Amino acid sequence: MNSGAKTSCLKSSVRFYSPPNLNKKVCRSNKSPWVCLTCSSVHCGRYVNGHAKKHYEDAQIPMTNHKKTEKQEKVQHTVCMDCSSYSTYCYRCDDFVVNDTKLGLVQKVREHLQNLENSAFTSDRHRKRKLLENSSLNSKLLKVNGSTTTLCATGLRNLGNTCFMNAILQSLSNIQQFCCYFKELPAVELRNGKTAGRRTYHTRSQGDNNVSLVEEFRKTLCALWQGNQTAFSPESLFYVVWKIMPNFRGYQQQDAHEFMRYLLDHLHLELQGGFNGVPRSVILQENSNLSASNKCCINGASTVVTAIFGGILQNEVNCLICGTESRKFDPFLDLSLDIPSQFRNKRTKNQESGPMCTLRDCLRSFTDLEELDETELYMCHKCKKKQKSTKKFWIQKLPKVLCLHLKRFHWTAYLRNKVDTYVEFPLRGLDMKCYLLEPENSGPESCLYDLVAVVVHHGSGVGSGHYTAYAAHEGRWFHFNDSTVTLTDEETVGKAKAYILFYVERQAKPGAEKL
Repeated sequence: MNSGAKTSCLKSSVRFYSPPNLNKKVCRSNKSPWVCLTCSSVHCGRYVNGHAKKHYEDAQIPMTNHKKTEKQEKVQHTVCMDCSSYSTYCYRCDDFVVNDTKLGLVQKVREHLQNLENSAFTSDRHRKRKLLENSSLNSKLLKVNGSTTTLCATGLRNLGNTCFMNAILQSLSNIQQFCCYFKELPAVELRNGKTAGRRTYHTRSQGDNNVSLVEEFRKTLCALWQGNQTAFSPESLFYVVWKIMPNFRGYQQQDAHEFMRYLLDHLHLELQGGFNGVPRSVILQENSNLSASNKCCINGASTVVTAIFGGILQNEVNCLICGTESRKFDPFLDLSLDIPSQFRNKRTKNQESGPMCTLRDCLRSFTDLEELDETELYMCHKCKKKQKSTKKFWIQKLPKVLCLHLKRFHWTAYLRNKVDTYVEFPLRGLDMKCYLLEPENSGPESCLYDLVAVVVHHGSGVGSGHYTAYAAHEGRWFHFNDSTVTLTDEETVGKAKAYILFYVERQAKPGAEKL
């Protein structure tokens, strides 16, 4: 939707000229409040109970008993504002709005909400802090086997369409070997001036060029799972992302998989050059579990990134004219899998006809022999020209953490469409042995993987929608929706339309049965 259309939505929807009355609250939930810019009623967001979206949908129902006037037809309750982040969203465009009316009404509402928050904070700071502490404690208590325990999970605040980053960070924080490595690194400290010896916490206002992605990533991981706060703001990390990853500057929605690859690549590069004055070789030796046999080099020397996520593919290409075979070994940090075309019809929860797509179908499609089309002709060194050929992938080495990316977004002539097909995936015992180049050389347990995290994209397009994550921690599954963390179950996780799957290699146990 272009900016002109969004401006039209603002003109037809923003109706009140006085500040909104937040006492006009319709929804009982206190989570994710959104105020309608037409009638100033407050409802919860679509990822709580969806009352704000329902308010918009109800307003679209034609009036049957009364003849609508021209003015009434234009009032559609399409635009609302997040009372926490002050971002504006249009349901008709299914996108966030950065425009404003000629009278600046959206900014006036935003300023009013900010004044309410500031006045409440300054006039009753002590009471608010006490209430927050009590609500934080109560929200972190849950019943497990009849006894009350503390929920130590911490959410991540959305800084403005940063759910793509939050979902990846929460997933990585639950990969224990990877997370523990960074948490045990030494902290970066300032070496001069009045702040000598204190830890550096970057903000966007500082303008410091000497930023460290490893340090801010480490501090973010340390803040999670401590149990002393309900949500942590990753603003310092996001500032560093803006500095070193220009593609992610701004507040538009981004692709979570693309962000994960950029993040891992930059962590890998920074660790190669050492960290906080400690040589890279010394840092690697601190983690005794990272043996030399488990390292896979990508763009230079090995780091914890390649030691955990690194695998090796063998790419075989055969010329169909002379039969010449070419083999090449390619390192990888994740595998991007197509959803086979026969499963790409859009499905709803109630549509059960036809075969169900499984993760094994996607893996088989990735490793099956395929004939390259006319746009991918192979340069045969024997024929000395481009020829038709076949291609096949084998996995030469499996990683400790197998990251599988389901390619749900595909470009058409003008749009990038989403494949919304449900893909069934195992929570335990994913067997990768049949995809190995030399399966006979692998142990009985070395090819089995158990699910540890899932990233899900909700919505219709890559430039819109919302990302959440499911992750397992100490035998329990949690759902991470930005600052909200809830306990969930395996059945709910298994029904998710996965976008990225993280599987951890199963450790062999004496006498354990194979699932």
